[in-house]
Amino acid sequence: MKSNNYVLILAGGIGSRFWPISKSKKPKQFLDILHTGKTLLQQTYDRFANICDKENIYVITGDQYKHFVREQLPDLKEEQLLPEPARKNTAPCVAYFAHKLAALNPKANMIVAPSDHVITNNAAFAQVVSQGLSYSAEKEMLITLGITPTRPDTGYGYIQFDEDDREDSLYKVKTFSEKPTKEIAETFIQSGDFLWNAGIFIMNVKTIVNALHKFLPEIDDVFREGDGLYNTDKEHAFINTAYMQCSNISLDYGVMEKAKNVGVIPSNIGWTDLGTWASLYDLYKKDYLGNAVAGTNVMVMDASNCMVMVPDNKLVVLHGLSNYIVIDSEDVLLICEKEKEQEIKQIVSDIKRIKGDKYL
Repeated sequence: MKSNNYVLILAGGIGSRFWPISKSKKPKQFLDILHTGKTLLQQTYDRFANICDKENIYVITGDQYKHFVREQLPDLKEEQLLPEPARKNTAPCVAYFAHKLAALNPKANMIVAPSDHVITNNAAFAQVVSQGLSYSAEKEMLITLGITPTRPDTGYGYIQFDEDDREDSLYKVKTFSEKPTKEIAETFIQSGDFLWNAGIFIMNVKTIVNALHKFLPEIDDVFREGDGLYNTDKEHAFINTAYMQCSNISLDYGVMEKAKNVGVIPSNIGWTDLGTWASLYDLYKKDYLGNAVAGTNVMVMDASNCMVMVPDNKLVVLHGLSNYIVIDSEDVLLICEKEKEQEIKQIVSDIKRIKGDKYL
């Protein structure tokens, strides 16, 4: 039943690899980074509003970002906004939601999805998610969506599936692999049995609670102590205390990579995780020299294959550059070779150490 299907949208990240547009004071999920008229969070919410009842969509985010969620999702009720007192990665927030949901509806199926991914084929996405929900309602399976890789990308995690162990579109997962080297990624692509990990999970609430109890008992025990407090006026105070007791660990590492009852649905949904400037470059329209430009006052001269994002009120002349990222925000100018953009996260750390938080 549709009323048993719930969504948790993860909206607490800071998107440091999209610096300097995405900053800790306003991360990328709250920005209209694609210039569509809607932020990434709003697009994610609309996508799930076509799959689940609106009252079953929850958003979890940091305390400091609550006002962005309220402004951008006015239909969201107060009880559907779950503020985190600290960033502890995905396992604690999934444990929190699973226990809250178990108290609310023991028959619930839950979808966990990031707020900052792009999906261009919403009809195919709705179909795949519906399949996953049907499986999770009937089977004790932890289900994830896998994307058929188009290149040996080193910025994604990979899922190896068992071609001989499947039921319709659901395959048994063999292994998870973290971001590989280019050489390893190339072997993954050649093998034909690896998918990109989309970071979207579907499971019955009982199945994930059992998995948390088995593989992350120290986190599960923390949130079990909230039984009787969830969905009451005492929940918020309990969560503020509970989070301080949790380690920083992802659901992938803490549960999915260890469990045996994990399945994956290969999905062709037009997915991009928007984790890097290169991923945004792929989505933008380019000129005949391959330049993707956001900014109405940019003059391109003898430049090719560049990603440019600058304010409309600034004249920017791009001359003689090839394969560069040029990003001009209110107080920061970033010029970086595209092939070195994986270093941006380290650059942000260096800036924090040398300059403090002013530019972050």
